[in-house]
Amino acid sequence: MRFLRQALAVTAVSIRTIPQRLSSSLVAVVGITGVVVVFVAVLSIGEGFKAAMTNAGRSDRAIIMRSGADSEMSSGLAGEHVNIIKNAPGIMQGANATPLASSEMFVVIDVNRKATSTAANVPLRGVDATVLEVRPEVKIVEGKMFSFGTNEVIVGRAANRQFSKLNVGDLLHSGEISWQIVGVFEAKGSVAETEIWCDVKILQSNYRRGNSYQSVLVRLDSAASFDPFKDWLTSNPQIDVQVRRESEYLESQSRALTTLVRILGSIIAILMGIGAVFGAVLTMYAAVVTRTREIATLRALGFGSMPVLLSVMGESIFLALCGGVIGGALAFLIFNGYQTSTMNWQTFSQVAFAFAVTPALLVQGILYSLAMGLIGGIFPAFRAARLPISQALREL
Repeated sequence: MRFLRQALAVTAVSIRTIPQRLSSSLVAVVGITGVVVVFVAVLSIGEGFKAAMTNAGRSDRAIIMRSGADSEMSSGLAGEHVNIIKNAPGIMQGANATPLASSEMFVVIDVNRKATSTAANVPLRGVDATVLEVRPEVKIVEGKMFSFGTNEVIVGRAANRQFSKLNVGDLLHSGEISWQIVGVFEAKGSVAETEIWCDVKILQSNYRRGNSYQSVLVRLDSAASFDPFKDWLTSNPQIDVQVRRESEYLESQSRALTTLVRILGSIIAILMGIGAVFGAVLTMYAAVVTRTREIATLRALGFGSMPVLLSVMGESIFLALCGGVIGGALAFLIFNGYQTSTMNWQTFSQVAFAFAVTPALLVQGILYSLAMGLIGGIFPAFRAARLPISQALREL
């Protein structure tokens, strides 16, 4: 108990005297703040992209593609195979016993970004008339749903914000046809909001694809229906397909980019962290020099070397915590919700998303700042603890 009381008392004195060393203390705080801002901001790119991809996924929806295809772009399904898929057991039935299955086709078209006027690949997806029942989270928020059998299209909200000439009433030129934009839809911020939707039959005709599709998205009776549904299709000798839960498929599509962002973010944070640690070391060495008389007095009064060591470490960690909290707050205020877009290398099309500064990222940033403070305070703390009393008293 005596050791603990001494450690707390000396640490409290160290923290209360920080204003006397304000300039050197601010160097450490500012350095750590910068590291945490960059660390959290970079990782929030991956979190935002992952959220945009996975928010669309539901465990009671399944996507069917050609066996061996790693994305819709590399998949292909004949029309007769699609009819077999739609008759599989486990699919939810809509009005007039219509299976809630949307046979779809996926192409990319060139549009210009609003900010830079540079070209970008945006997905143009052909869908079935059941699409809004298959995807009940999709809501038309401006204009109307396109009419099947016409060249009308609807545009996702993210695409509408990020790219030019995608407003209701605009004409979109692609292939051999001009598409009339008649509506804007939202889908809870998911990847679908980067897409443009049209009638799959019109898209087939425009791109001369005949009676072929790339995927079928089905809504199941329940999440538990997935395994029987998958077994029925994969064991059917008439077709050669793969069946995946939509949530699992979209998560796999986001994995490559999120992994890359995490690796790059960690490398950047480590390199910047080394500089911040050196700043903390110099700050704490300066603090030890400034407090030499104070430390000598405490040691002469009977305070042990360990409480002195812990007080220096406590001050370093306190400064690092301040930097971590400030850095996390700045990253949240500046970057959270910032809208941008990037390439999905699985489909070679743009995905619009918002940076996501999550609570988990803020905790990681603060923990990283504490680690920098701990490392930065170790050597100055040992120097303070080993300072000979006789030598220190000469400073008085």
